[in-house]
Amino acid sequence: MTDIYIVRHGNTFDKGDTVTRVGARTDLPLSRSGQVQADLLAVHFKETVPHGFSAAFCSELQRTRQTAETILDGYKQRPDLTVLDFLREVDYGPDENQPDDQVIARIGEAALAAWDAHAVPPPGWDVAPDQLIKEWASLLNTLSGPDEWPPVLIVTSNGVARFVLDSIVRFACEPESIKLKTGAYGLIRTGAEGATLLNWNVRP
Repeated sequence: MTDIYIVRHGNTFDKGDTVTRVGARTDLPLSRSGQVQADLLAVHFKETVPHGFSAAFCSELQRTRQTAETILDGYKQRPDLTVLDFLREVDYGPDENQPDDQVIARIGEAALAAWDAHAVPPPGWDVAPDQLIKEWASLLNTLSGPDEWPPVLIVTSNGVARFVLDSIVRFACEPESIKLKTGAYGLIRTGAEGATLLNWNVRP
């Protein structure tokens, strides 16, 4: 049995900034408020996971690395970060780095709502749902077993995190949204019988 904490990185924009759709081709660092969110996560996990993590994964994007490093730096003993390519954010195609009003002007509100509610990629976005679900299922299966293992940390992006829900066997909670908020996390417990979602969208 393994408890897996899936964290969305902190903010990349601050109040007053023009917020755009930051995808796989845009490697922004955490903003000031994003670093505050990472710091809050670090304090929270130090209290809730006092003995630390046995493994930690993130993408190569600096916003996920910075969030993960901030969390891990709270422990005297910590695992090395392992980069997994599939944890990188999705590619928003022509909508990369565009504000939502321009995205809606191109694809329409219904297409964006279908993505937000059901993870249906709008036209032009480079997203492979079946592959992402397969990657999540494979990782969860790797982290499953009959024995109890220390917790695992995974830091990724919103567009990727939502697809882990399709790899869950049982739901101990019902997510109000498939989206993870910035600086929030979900908790999945894996075992011999599969993965169970214990919590989603927890923000310290």
